[in-house]
Amino acid sequence: MIVIDKEKCIGCGLCADDCPAGKIALHEAKAVWSPDCIQCGHCVAVCPQAAVSIPEYEMDDVEEYDPATFTVKPEHFLHAVKFRRSIRNFRGQKIDRACMERILQAGRYTATAKNRQACRFIVLQEELEVFKELLWQQVPDLAEKIKKEMPHYSMMFKFLYRRRRKDLKDDGLFFNAPACILIAADNSLDGGLAAANIENMAVAEGAGILYSGYLNRIIEACPVLKEWLGIQDITLVCCMLAGYPAVTYRRTAPRKKADIVWR
Repeated sequence: MIVIDKEKCIGCGLCADDCPAGKIALHEAKAVWSPDCIQCGHCVAVCPQAAVSIPEYEMDDVEEYDPATFTVKPEHFLHAVKFRRSIRNFRGQKIDRACMERILQAGRYTATAKNRQACRFIVLQEELEVFKELLWQQVPDLAEKIKKEMPHYSMMFKFLYRRRRKDLKDDGLFFNAPACILIAADNSLDGGLAAANIENMAVAEGAGILYSGYLNRIIEACPVLKEWLGIQDITLVCCMLAGYPAVTYRRTAPRKKADIVWR
């Protein structure tokens, strides 16, 4: 699982000190690892001699620390967070494959519980129209099924479906977004954290995101949709519409005062 190059290892002990699972120790002035390691990669990242590797991971993707590019200025990061908007008006332009892959890398590198890296990312772009038609077919039955337990959602889904029937261009669930990114995971927090990083990267690429709770509920409640997506046994934790914004925002939006307890 973990390979430690004995020729490079200088026995500094940094990997042992930083190992979250306590699975690395020094033996005869060399680092050795124990089974049941969670492969978090801290040992790879902290080693000053690049003596550690995890062969089953993509080691070619490991980057060396560069202070010139590592740090984002705090004021720039906060400005980016404040400036983000939920996009409901998209241009027709698709996100090209290379750009989408970079966006998803931000999700791939997000922290996960016990380093399971168990999020599945599904990108609907080429087959989005096929999926949309299948989803709209499920809406009437779902609205009827949930009208007692979730009357608000039932009424909303019926309303959107009626609008859709009157005008096929009325895209009240998808907002004509050219892509949809879905995250399935057995840990909802893992998926949520990945989604936040994906959105930040999308914005950095000039794109925008809309988190859709409506779509998430519809898909999670319809086995035929989950089967089509190949996530029958995994919980869909996040659904994001993605594309290039057709609107330009001139400034950040105001917010209420933060509810912070200082102790």
